[in-house]
Amino acid sequence: MMDRLPHEKGFHVSWEQLHRDARALSWRLDGTDWRAVVAVTRGGLVPAMIVARELDIRTIDTISIRSYKGVGTEAGQGQLEVLKKPDDALMGDGEGILVVDDLVDSGRTLELIREMYPKAHFATVYAKPKGRPMVETYVTEVSQDTWIFFPWDMALQYVQPYRGED
Repeated sequence: MMDRLPHEKGFHVSWEQLHRDARALSWRLDGTDWRAVVAVTRGGLVPAMIVARELDIRTIDTISIRSYKGVGTEAGQGQLEVLKKPDDALMGDGEGILVVDDLVDSGRTLELIREMYPKAHFATVYAKPKGRPMVETYVTEVSQDTWIFFPWDMALQYVQPYRGED
């Protein structure tokens, strides 16, 4: 059997769908008096903004983590480095902090953030099975081998019909 290309088992998310799903995430998170939202950059920026708006949270910060692929690492795995973290005075141990990302895949990024802020609440719009244990709240689970195409990854362009001619 031939291996699939990423787009062959893809979950295409439009801006409208992402907005609906991020609002649904907000509804699941309602009822807690959050002190702040922390967006995991870059993918968590848009969902975090929508969640903050829906829940009327005015304090927003970001955390940025990069994965390096170096010698001795498995394919697709690398060392994690925190490039930017939220204000220490705001974060403490994470109590009352809502950490938002677009997707949890392997869970490695959120695992590192959880070590830093063990009492924070972790929420993602989409979750894959490997990373699912790292989040308390999510909207949609997708299979581990599904590639998610977010709206910022795509451009509008003409596509030839499957059958027929123009």
